[in-house]
Amino acid sequence: MATAKVAVTIEETTLTELDRLVREAVFPNRSRAIQQAVQEKLDRMKRSRLASECSKLDPAFEQALAEEGMGEEIGQWPPY
Repeated sequence: MATAKVAVTIEETTLTELDRLVREAVFPNRSRAIQQAVQEKLDRMKRSRLASECSKLDPAFEQALAEEGMGEEIGQWPPY
């Protein structure tokens, strides 16, 4: 995957903690730690957005939509 170099400004206390994690070999280097942190945040935001959108759905309407046209066929389905 292609990468790009960027400059970031981080509070000194955060950088101190980050450097400790690199020394303890939790991350191979600062760049990898920051890259992983940003990716995890983006993934959480995507999941949160999906959950937010799903919460807007009307369960009764979605159930009716799912069962629409099933009529006689539903009796042929095996029990769960």
